[in-house]
Amino acid sequence: MKKFSLFLREHLSFIAFQTFLVLFILILYWLDGFRNVNTAIYSISISMLLTAGFLGAKFIMRRSFYTAIIRKPEKMEDALIRHAQSPEHRQTTEFMRVLYKLYQKEVQTLYAAQHRQLHFMNQWVHQMKTPISVIGLLLQEETELNRDSIAEEIEKIQRGLDSILVNARLETFEQDMRIERIALKGLVQEILTEHKRLFITNGIFPVISIDDNYLVATDMKWMKIVIGQFITNAVKYTFEKGMKVYLSAECTENGLKLTIQDEGVGIPKSDLKRVAKAFFTGENGRLTGESTGMGLYIASEVCTRLGHPLTIESELGVGTCVTVLFENGEAGKTDDAERNRGTDGSDENL
Repeated sequence: MKKFSLFLREHLSFIAFQTFLVLFILILYWLDGFRNVNTAIYSISISMLLTAGFLGAKFIMRRSFYTAIIRKPEKMEDALIRHAQSPEHRQTTEFMRVLYKLYQKEVQTLYAAQHRQLHFMNQWVHQMKTPISVIGLLLQEETELNRDSIAEEIEKIQRGLDSILVNARLETFEQDMRIERIALKGLVQEILTEHKRLFITNGIFPVISIDDNYLVATDMKWMKIVIGQFITNAVKYTFEKGMKVYLSAECTENGLKLTIQDEGVGIPKSDLKRVAKAFFTGENGRLTGESTGMGLYIASEVCTRLGHPLTIESELGVGTCVTVLFENGEAGKTDDAERNRGTDGSDENL
């Protein structure tokens, strides 16, 4: 009954128009001198019958549509109308299916982001227990407090806090982005200065080979995170002291290419294609037990969103080479402000 009521309400304007049309024709004939009442009654009856037949056939064709829209849906799949009859309903059905696919895609994206955030948070909390426990043990010792050890553990906590903040800001990346022209060498030197303790602790030496006039258009804050991650990985997976990390840049036809190459353990071929996936630690990550599997994922995401193609090449036992291509980079002339930005107190060879 509800279906029929809905159908009538939808076609009230059509019924009114048909009634007006028949009456208008009859009045026109009446004014023209035609006075046969039986013919008028017959014409009205036939018009009503034809209109009722048309509406009845249309109602039968649209019955499944009305059944679908008046029932209370229990799941999103109920929005998909099946067995559409008319062209209008078939187009509506196709529209609903495309809309449903978009909805599913958005839901899956939100679910993946939520799951990634929750997983990362759980890993981070677990990893933060280690430096906190070490600091607690150091404070319990009766001997003189080892400040270097405490500073090292605090630095681990700081890196962990930075990583979780970066992961959170990645969800609103476009709002946090600011593109500016930066001297590449100055940027690299600033990052090396921030990681100076890491190099000294592990006995690794950085070597810079970047022209002073190389300029890139990028987001300085995000690129510091990206290059810092590459440097951290290069040092962390170089287990022999006295090794070097080479940071070089060259101007190519496609733009400026920044290369960070280490002499570490390298990445197995089986892991190389998956190192940029979220939470993938691989064989090397299990060697240290400190890998979250998020560092290269975040770096890859940032490079993609900034439009800087990222390439990772590695040979087991030889080392890893990471390349970032700045397609808008150039060998321009830098002023003193660009050249010295953030490099106060830095040293190429530490």
